[in-house]
Amino acid sequence: MLKPQPMGIPVGEPTPLSQPYWDACKQGLLVFQRCDDCGLILERPSTVCGGCIGRSLSWAPCAGTGELYSWTVVWRPQHPAFEVPYAPAIVTMDEGWWHVAAVIGCEPAALVAGMRLRVEFHPATADITLPYYRPI
Repeated sequence: MLKPQPMGIPVGEPTPLSQPYWDACKQGLLVFQRCDDCGLILERPSTVCGGCIGRSLSWAPCAGTGELYSWTVVWRPQHPAFEVPYAPAIVTMDEGWWHVAAVIGCEPAALVAGMRLRVEFHPATADITLPYYRPI
């Protein structure tokens, strides 16, 4: 069964640009950055829109639902703190952006393209809460 990773796994450091995303995750909310001028959804936190070069960017709430686009199942982790199996995945969010996070709550063999998923959050450290996706 795919499950959340235990507390204490290695995680990256939030940057000043990504901090709003991590703050939202800690509150159990999924957000994405969008240009207020042209509506483009940014692939990663930025200070300028790659579409119109506008600087009016905001963090928008996400419903937290989408479809499984692609995934892999990891059986040989890069660090001994990770428990296997785990399934990092690309999820096509209903708002039209892609999110990378692990799938939990099912057997690896049950993963299929188009599977409907909903986000849920689990702490990785005292400061970082990670999003995971569970089949609906």
